[in-house]
Amino acid sequence: MLDPISLTAVSAVLGAVGSGMANEAGRWAWESTGGFVRRIAGREIPAPTAPDELDAVARMVSDRLRREPQLASSWTAFASRVSGGGRGPGAGFAPAAGQPGLPASIRFFTDRKEALKSLDREASRRADGTPRLALVYGAEGMGTSTLAVHWGVRQAAMFPDGQLYADLAGGTAAARDAGTVLRSLLRQLGVRDEDMPTSAGELSEFFRRCVADRKLLIVLDHVHSAAQIRPLLTSAPAVFMIVVARRPFPGLDAVRVPVGPLTDKDAVRLLTQLLDKPAIAAARASLPSVLARCGGSPYALRAAAPRLTEPASGPAACADPVRAAAQDTYRSLEPGTAKLYRLMAVCDWPALDAAVAAHATGTTPEDAAQRLEELAEGLLLERITTADGRARYHYRPAVRGHAEAVAVQEDGIAACSAAMARALRWYVDLSTSVAHQALPESWRVPTPPAPGTPAPGTPAFESRGEALDALIAECGNLIQAVHCAEESGDPASVVRLCRSLWPLQLKAGRHEMLLPALRIGARLADTHLPGTADAGALHAQLAHTLTELRHWDEAEAEALAAARAEEAAGHKRGHASATEFLGLLRLRQWRFEEAYACFEAADAVLITMGTQDEGTADVPRARALLERHRGRALRGLGRFEESRDRLGTALSHFRAQGDTYNTARTLTDLAETWLDASDTAAARPLIEAAITTLSGQSAEYHVAHLRSMRERCTAEERGTG
Repeated sequence: MLDPISLTAVSAVLGAVGSGMANEAGRWAWESTGGFVRRIAGREIPAPTAPDELDAVARMVSDRLRREPQLASSWTAFASRVSGGGRGPGAGFAPAAGQPGLPASIRFFTDRKEALKSLDREASRRADGTPRLALVYGAEGMGTSTLAVHWGVRQAAMFPDGQLYADLAGGTAAARDAGTVLRSLLRQLGVRDEDMPTSAGELSEFFRRCVADRKLLIVLDHVHSAAQIRPLLTSAPAVFMIVVARRPFPGLDAVRVPVGPLTDKDAVRLLTQLLDKPAIAAARASLPSVLARCGGSPYALRAAAPRLTEPASGPAACADPVRAAAQDTYRSLEPGTAKLYRLMAVCDWPALDAAVAAHATGTTPEDAAQRLEELAEGLLLERITTADGRARYHYRPAVRGHAEAVAVQEDGIAACSAAMARALRWYVDLSTSVAHQALPESWRVPTPPAPGTPAPGTPAFESRGEALDALIAECGNLIQAVHCAEESGDPASVVRLCRSLWPLQLKAGRHEMLLPALRIGARLADTHLPGTADAGALHAQLAHTLTELRHWDEAEAEALAAARAEEAAGHKRGHASATEFLGLLRLRQWRFEEAYACFEAADAVLITMGTQDEGTADVPRARALLERHRGRALRGLGRFEESRDRLGTALSHFRAQGDTYNTARTLTDLAETWLDASDTAAARPLIEAAITTLSGQSAEYHVAHLRSMRERCTAEERGTG
């Protein structure tokens, strides 16, 4: 049995607690650990942020525990409490219902026998410690993605634990970073966001542990470089990963599977499958020119099939068969559908729908929905599967390139800009309306044009949860809208869009995904709105996300910038909040004295607020939260009696207001202070009260933490802790 005060055991506890900060119970454990380390050392010990720092703290703790047996006994009980409760990393996960998995395969598949054999060999080779990895590559429209999906569907029995799919959108404005992709894959496995580590390095290791003994296929589509996927690679013996790219790239030790043009014989076979033999016979005269124009591209052949008997136009052979096929299909479109095809391509929306298409093109949602379906039937758009069940679409890159070029030629720059501005306005109104419905009490969320009423054309939701789900579904489009607004020189839209992301930060995480947009928002606010409340709000939002991602030095700079901007603007509620953010960061850093000073400073701002100040109605709740935070800081300093006084004051306010969420949090804090003093008799009724308060509140992680605390009370009372 491992000695609990050995360097290895202490390092394991610190590492486990550090990687578990994605949920509130994990953050409690981290703060508790910081306080305990401070008491062991007799001085402030900064929270470790790198492996060598963690090793140094673990060594100091282990050495001190060996010299002081009483501390060693307390540490053993404490370590069991902070690292033994709740769901462990990846524990008990199963493929999640409602997650997309592999896209649908196609009905007719021709040739590619050698490519399929190569995938068969790599998937079934004997495990030797190297990743089972294949790089499927070929020009756009050659069927690389189709090949990967078709092989996966055909070999589904090899992967009883699941088939995962992620579109990395490499080379486009919507390209996804490794952290975002890892979280997407983990969600498909059934791992909840609250169970995922926050830092990128820990997330990669967590993913590898989760898949270590699983029989999985992972398809990574539209990859741009080896660096984009290196954190995802695993040598798990039963995991097979297919990487799909336009071209081979250096730095990836994978079996290369090239996908080139179909031969004329196979091209005719595909056309015959799509149509029938009489149709092919009737088109015998035009067939050679069609084959030459399609250049062996399965996409171009599928697009050409409905018009096979029409006279061919354009060059007999084309350098880009995908664009040629798009041009051929485009000429057959009805004018209204052609206009929608052109104008929606002006911006690279990840998942456009009928609502935005209607606003951009000046038609009705019903008309836009019909035209989008026509474009999908003609292969000018691709349908995509989304969690919200709505019909959404996107362009192939080459098809979008064709549509955008035609838009500039036929509609002109002014009309293209106007269409993008209308789409952008739609996303600004949509995000503001939905964010307000998801978090109506928050002053950080921009107020809709008509508070209490959704913006014209935007949906109304029955619950906050539904609104948050809708915001999550639109997340990619909203981030793209931020980029479009920046390119258009529209800082006001950037600000409103970024401020509307606050519910996603607070309630849904998605921090890696949101970070680039928040950086844009803070930068543009400094340039165009320096010293304003908007600038302060965006720096504060950026500080929050950087804190959650454990980029603590950057987070500190942003929190300070937020406080300066809010103070310059005379926005007292924002100034106090930014100072509070800095204090919360200090708690994460185990800098408890500085945290306490920040909370004192924030409260000093709040007590000066009058009826003329924005957010005055929120002051009593804000001051109660600061009382709770001061109690947490005092607990970290080992000043338990003062801590309980502060927490008791906060608890009285939350109970009086019927705030069950913060009541339970404060009861938990109070119980933790008694457990720190080894007084289980005082802690137990607080734990029971917190569990009762959370009954029916869908707070399973908090309840799991409380049950773990209760179990430790029982163990210590029996003398087995």
